[in-house]
Amino acid sequence: MNQHSLMREIEKIAGQDVCLAFSGGVDSSVLLKLLCDASGRLKHGGRIYAVTFQTRLHPPADMEIAERVAAETGAVHRILPVDESENEELLDNPVNRCYLCKKYLFGRLISYGRDMGVSLFLDGTNADDLKVYRPGLKALKELGIRSPLAELGITKTDVRRLAGELGLSVASRPSAPCLATRIPYGTRLDFELFERIDQAETFLKELGYPVVRVRVHGEIARLEVPADRLSDLAADGGTVAEKLKELGFSYAALDLEGFRSGSMDIHI
Repeated sequence: MNQHSLMREIEKIAGQDVCLAFSGGVDSSVLLKLLCDASGRLKHGGRIYAVTFQTRLHPPADMEIAERVAAETGAVHRILPVDESENEELLDNPVNRCYLCKKYLFGRLISYGRDMGVSLFLDGTNADDLKVYRPGLKALKELGIRSPLAELGITKTDVRRLAGELGLSVASRPSAPCLATRIPYGTRLDFELFERIDQAETFLKELGYPVVRVRVHGEIARLEVPADRLSDLAADGGTVAEKLKELGFSYAALDLEGFRSGSMDIHI
């Protein structure tokens, strides 16, 4: 990581008003903290707007984390409520769902920013995100959204190291993609189902599995945890199965490959 190049670019950006799409995840949190610190050092620093989308595809807990971290950085925090059910094409959950969603969300971000007199819009995409299936990146490019971390080759490992150095509370927070990643493409988005998935994952986290995905295939809830925790989850199987049935899932299946990001993308 060329930290000198990163800081030079951050100071250049922080000299103007900017809107950052801020989820409260480690990537956008690091970018926000660096921007706020740089703006504070500059004689004529810009205003840094951290804009969080309040969506139906993310658990309510994500909003609480975003509010906390924004307060840690001293940013101007704004919340934009959005309702994905208004987007009929998105509800069909096609393989380019992420493209449609990003186009929708970031269109709202740009409208908000322009009302505030902002012309520079950022997100926290890192260099590793460019190596996997991320159709949403096309939408960001089309809309002119900049991703400084990705542009400068900053990887997820780099980001976590920076988060620790900056003292951010989310330095070790696992990635938290939207709940639509828990169902197969082509399965229509079901917000009541997403609430049950969130409850199931919250239960498993409270049981001691901080990294977990509950992927749903019809009546089957397929559970992913890191490979070194598979035996632990198998031992907790009775308790977990009972809870999942309580939540309306007929079957609970342990994925023997363990947790892997993007496991619903294997046929793409």
